[in-house]
This record gives sequence, C-alpha cells and structure tokens, in this order.
Amino acid sequence: MNLDALKEYRTITSIAGPLIFAEKTHPVGYGELVSIRLSNGERRLGQVLDTSRDAVVVQSFEGTSGIDRSAHIRFLGDVIRLKVSDDMLGRVFDGTGNPIDGKPAIVAGDELEITGSAINPYSRGPPEEFIQTGVSTIDCMNTLVRGQKLPIFSGSGLPHNDIALQIARQAKVLGGEESFAVVFAAMGITNEEARKFIASFEETGALERAAVFMNLANDPAIERLITPRLALTAAEFLAYQKNMHILVILTDMTTYCDALREISSAREEIPARRGYPGYMYTDLSTIYERAGMIKGRKGSITQLPILTMPGDDITHPIPDLTGYITEGQIVLSRELHRKGIYPAIDVIPCLSRLMNQGIGKGKTREDHKQVSDQLYAGYADGRDLRSLASIVGEEALSMRDRKFLAFAEQFELRFVNQGLHEDRSIEQTLDLAWELLAALPEEELTRISSEHKAKYYQKKESEQ
Repeated sequence: MNLDALKEYRTITSIAGPLIFAEKTHPVGYGELVSIRLSNGERRLGQVLDTSRDAVVVQSFEGTSGIDRSAHIRFLGDVIRLKVSDDMLGRVFDGTGNPIDGKPAIVAGDELEITGSAINPYSRGPPEEFIQTGVSTIDCMNTLVRGQKLPIFSGSGLPHNDIALQIARQAKVLGGEESFAVVFAAMGITNEEARKFIASFEETGALERAAVFMNLANDPAIERLITPRLALTAAEFLAYQKNMHILVILTDMTTYCDALREISSAREEIPARRGYPGYMYTDLSTIYERAGMIKGRKGSITQLPILTMPGDDITHPIPDLTGYITEGQIVLSRELHRKGIYPAIDVIPCLSRLMNQGIGKGKTREDHKQVSDQLYAGYADGRDLRSLASIVGEEALSMRDRKFLAFAEQFELRFVNQGLHEDRSIEQTLDLAWELLAALPEEELTRISSEHKAKYYQKKESEQ
C-alpha cells in the first residue's frame, strides 16, 4: 500500500458547489474514496471525480457546507463498495446504502464495487421469457421480457409512481419455480412519497421480496448519482450469485440526469443539449446496460426505469437518449389521465422491441401476438374516427365506423383502465381483449387467423 495514501493533506485550493479542488500530492485513481476532516473534527465522505497532473477534484456526498481550505483530506485507496447478503431482501436503505428501517446493519457476505460494468454482448443470453406485471396494456401489448430494459415515459403530475408500485407488488414469473425479487430505487423523492412507498410495500407484503433504496429530495444531489448504482449492484449479487430473477425499478431518472447536469456545471464543463453534459448518453448506458441475462447463469436482471419528460416533450434529451439505449418505451398520456383512466398508458406510441421473443404458445398463449396486433389496429382506427366525428358528427359516420368508434371508447374504459390493486393474469387480459373484439364484425378482424377466430371469437348476443 502507498504510505502517502494514509496521510492527511491541507491542499484544498477552492470549493464550488459539491466539488472540492485540491493540489495533487501523489497518484490517485478515478472514483477513489476520500475522507474529509473539518476543523471541528467532523468527517465526511467524498469521491475523486477527476484527476490531472497537478490537481484533483473531489465530490462530497454530504455537501460542502462548513468545509473551508483548512479542512484535511485523506485518500483512502479504495472505491465505493456495497455490503451485500441474502438479508438485503425485506430491507429499506438510504441513497448511500445504509439501512433506514430501524433494523440491525447488514451482516455482509461480501462487498462489491458499485460501478459494475456492462455485460459483454458475446456473453449475453437471449431475453425470451415472459414477466407478468398484472397490467393489461403492458402484458398484452408491450410485453416485458426477462433481461429487457423497458422505460416508462411520464409527465409531471402523472401517476408513474403508482404504476411503479403496482408493478413492484404484482410482477411475477409464471410457474413460480424460480426465485423472483424486486430491487426498487427512488431518487429525489419527497418524504411524503417515501412514506407512501414504504407503506405500500409493507401493507401488501411485497417488501419481503424487495430491497428498497431511497434518495430523498433534501439529500445531496451528488448522492443521486450513486443510488441507482447501489441498487444495480444489489441486483447483480442476487441475480448472478444467488440465481434469482430480479426486476429493477428506477424512479425518477430525470432527477438523476439533473444531478449529473448540476455536477457538470460545477466543474465548468462545456454544456451540450439543454445544458446537460455531452457524455450523458454514455453515463446513462452504464446504468441501462447492466440489465440482461448471462450465458451459463440462471439469474437475470430486468430494468424498468421511469422518467418524467419536462414539458411532456418526448424529444427532450433524457427520453431521447434513453430511447436509443433501451428496448422500447411505455408512454403515459395526460389526456387519458384527465379522463380518469388509470393507468394512463397510451398504447399507440408504446413499443416493446423484445415482445415477440417472450410471447406465444408455451409462454403466454398462441393467440397473443395476433390479438395484440388487432387491438392496435382497431384502437388506431377508432381514434382517427374521433377526429372525423368531431367535424361531421357521429350521425354522419357509417355503421362500420360507429362500431370502431365505440370500440375505442370501450378499449380505454375496460382494457386500459383497471384498479390500482387489480392484478390481471395474462389469460384474463387476453379473454378481455376477445370480449372487446367481439363488438367488431368478424370480417374486420383482418390480423387474426381463421383458426384463432374459430376458437376464441364470439359475437355479442344482440347481434346473433
């Protein structure tokens, strides 16, 4: 060990926001932990953010209030690690990995670096196994597959946190033969939201199979940069060392990116789009690409990141870059939310690029793909006809058009809309879809084979 690493130095030259600039005394590594001792004896923890020939930049996890140039810094020669064990399930941690549920500290079986790494493409296993969330619009039309990263694009004031909680409670692997758990990470949430999350997990019993990490709004912004990495490190331990299938829910990635921008600004870096750093794409990929399946390993990590689009702008850098890295998106609609429909998922702009690999006979049901395609086609026709009806009036529409108009209405009211605690199986979802399709003439179901129509299609009694 380098003996200089054990010494304390008074080489701080300046302080800007959460960053401390110091003269370089000996070689230090990127990401190395730093102990900061204030003049009153208080100690804080920091991390090397940047290093050059003569200077080093340290980010303080607990803010820089009270730190001056007389403070001492010590380079610890190690990086941030998370204590991991089987006991993490059923526990609640803060944004730095310390328990906040009043229970004893974790007895660590191991300590892992939180930086992790993206899975080698050659080592990746093909995602092809269905995860049931109990939400019809996801399970039927934008299916979540093991090992996939499928973000939810929301807007300010929309119920994305309720959807996240519902999925965390209800998500399951069909068959129940393999271990399944949820790792839930919340960034920049209020104390009220934190209480709501914890209460929901405890009331439903979902906490027993979940590890929860919470970074509060009044916590240092820099802490938000390590919270998702702590959660993913816990997920990797459970998945690849304990052979579990893990669903990781990250909310809200927008607050993460805002913290990234704040640190970039403090470093006086040249901003890119809308003030965000030019490396945000690469930074986000270091989080998203930690999802997947590894050949030869039984466990898997599936990601469901949630982000709020500023101004409901899907072209904003955060959703835009996220869409390039992930395999599709679930988009929430403000219009559906105003109608009182929950979850307000607008299926038209939604997409799950891996859906076809996780559905079909032996996985969900043989008619799944065709039913999904027909629902999309019927709902799109009905929505287009709403615009026409607003101009010429519904009375001017043909009988065929009126049926599609009514279908779109019933699709939103019965299929999209469901209770906050309503857990629909994939069989129930597909049966409900057929009930709605029965309102359309059989000859209009052009995306469904005659074999499946013969087995599942039934006309309404009033039309027989």
